[in-house]
Amino acid sequence: MIKTDFLVIGSGIAGLSYALKAAKQHPQSTITIVTKAEKEESNTKYAQGGIATVINNDVDSFEQHIQDTLIAGDDLCNEDVVRMVVEQAPERLEELIEWGTKFDKTQQGEYSLGREGGHSQNRILHHKDITGYEIARALLAEVEKSPNIHLLEDHFTIDFITNHHILRAQGITETVTHRDHITCYGAYVLDENSQKIKTITAKITLLAAGGSGQVYRTTTNPKIATGDGIAMAYRAKARIKDVEFIQFHPTALYQEPAQSPAFLITEAVRGEGGILRNVYGERFMKKYDNRLELAPRDVVARAIDTELKITGEEYVYLDCTHIDKKHFINHFPNITKKCKSIGINVHKHFIPVTPAAHYVCGGVDVTVNGETSIENLYASGECSRTGLHGANRLASNSLIEAIVYSHNSFVHASKKIGKLSFREDTPDWDDTNTSLNQENILITHDRKDIQKIMSDYVGIVRSNNRLNKASNRLEILYQENKELYKTAKLSVPICELRNLITNAYLIIQSSIERKENRGGFYNRDLT
Repeated sequence: MIKTDFLVIGSGIAGLSYALKAAKQHPQSTITIVTKAEKEESNTKYAQGGIATVINNDVDSFEQHIQDTLIAGDDLCNEDVVRMVVEQAPERLEELIEWGTKFDKTQQGEYSLGREGGHSQNRILHHKDITGYEIARALLAEVEKSPNIHLLEDHFTIDFITNHHILRAQGITETVTHRDHITCYGAYVLDENSQKIKTITAKITLLAAGGSGQVYRTTTNPKIATGDGIAMAYRAKARIKDVEFIQFHPTALYQEPAQSPAFLITEAVRGEGGILRNVYGERFMKKYDNRLELAPRDVVARAIDTELKITGEEYVYLDCTHIDKKHFINHFPNITKKCKSIGINVHKHFIPVTPAAHYVCGGVDVTVNGETSIENLYASGECSRTGLHGANRLASNSLIEAIVYSHNSFVHASKKIGKLSFREDTPDWDDTNTSLNQENILITHDRKDIQKIMSDYVGIVRSNNRLNKASNRLEILYQENKELYKTAKLSVPICELRNLITNAYLIIQSSIERKENRGGFYNRDLT
C-alpha cells in the first residue's frame, strides 16, 4: 500500500499545474502523480493552436471573450463560470510563464496573438504550432525540481477506492446509487511493468485523466485517450453530464490508411487566412455561415460533412497557397514538415482534410471549486464538465480552463486536507480466481468494433435510427466482455476496452435523451 497526501491521476496541464501548487504550498506533504504511459504523453502534448487569454486590452476585453465563449456554447454555458475563467485567465497565464513556458513574440517584443474560429479578436498565445508540447515541457521540468512530487509512469488507474469497497471487504453488500454519500480514499493502480495492482490511499484525489477521443475511429487524440477518468467516475457513481456534445475538429490531415491519432491541422491556419475548398476547388463556407472559415467548429465540421455527402469524397481541401511562405513556415513548422513528408508542398498544393473527433465538452460534473459529487475527489481538464463550454467549446479555451480549475481545486482542497486522515482499513485489490487472457486479438477486434459503431452512427450528424442501432450493437459488446473483466487478470487492453464501452454507452444514451439540437450535437430527426 502506498500512502500519499495528494493523488493526481494524469500528467497533462491540469494534473501537473495542480501538483506544482501542492508541492510549493505543502512542502511537508507527498504528492503522487500516476500516468498510464510516459509522463510526456497526454492530450496537452497534442494541443497545437494555443491558449486563449485577453492580453491586448486596447482592442480586446474580458467581455468580448466572454461573449465569444457564450455564442460558441450555443447558450448552454454557465455564464458565471465563463466570467470566472476568463477573468482568472491572465493570472494563471503568468504562472505558466513563471514556470518556464515560452510563448512566441513579435519583433517588437510583444506576444504574438493568433485568432481562431469563433473569436472576435486576436487573443491566442502560442508556441509555433506545438503550444501544448511547450507547456508540458515546462511543467515537467518544474516537477522534476520538486522533491515531494513522485511521478509514476506506466501506471494505469483501474478504479477509485470508495467507502463501498471497504464495506464489501467487511462482507457488507449493498446497492450503490448516485444519491448515496460516497467518499474517495485513493485508487487501485496497475503497475504495467510488474503487472501488480497497487493500492494507493490518499487524502485528496484529483482526476485529470483527459478525454475519450479513441472511442471514434478518426480522432486527433492519442491512443491513451480512452476516457478512463470518465468511466471510473461513472462506476464510482459520480455525476456525468453533457457527454453528447462531442466536438469534431474540422481539419485533421486526411491520410490513407487512416492514422491514429490523426494529424491535426490547427485552426490557427484558418485564422491566418486558410480557405476551405471542396474537391472541385470551390470555396464552400459562404453557403453555410457568413463568418466563413472562422465560424465555430461545430458549424464548420457540419459544413464539411455536408460537402462530403454531396461529393461522395472522403476529404475537402484547405488552401494555404496564398499565405506568405516565410510567415507560414515560421508559424507552422511542424505542419509544413508533416505535409512535406507525404508529398504535399503547402505553398503549391491544397491540403486534404477531414473532420475528426477532438474534444468531449462534457464529463464529470464539477462545482466552481472542481469538486465532483464524490467527497474528496476533484476533477479538472477534459474529463470534467465545468459549464464553460456549453454545447461547443470555443477554440483554445481548454488549456486555460484546465489550469483555472486545477487552481480552484487546489485552493479548496488545501483548506480541508489538514483535517483529513488516511483510511487504514482500505482493502487490497482481489484478483483471486482470475487467469491470464489468451485471446488478446478479440480485445483488438472489439475496440475497432466500438470505434466503427461510434463513427458510423454517433458522429457529426446523428438520427434516432442510428442511435438505436448503436445502442443495440454496443449492448452485444458489453455482454460479451462483462465476463472477461471478472475472470481475466487485468491488463491495460482489458481495462481500456471496458472504459471505451462505458464512454460509448454514456455518449449514446445522452444523445438519445437530448431532444434539441445545440452546438456540437446534431440529430437530423430533431430539426
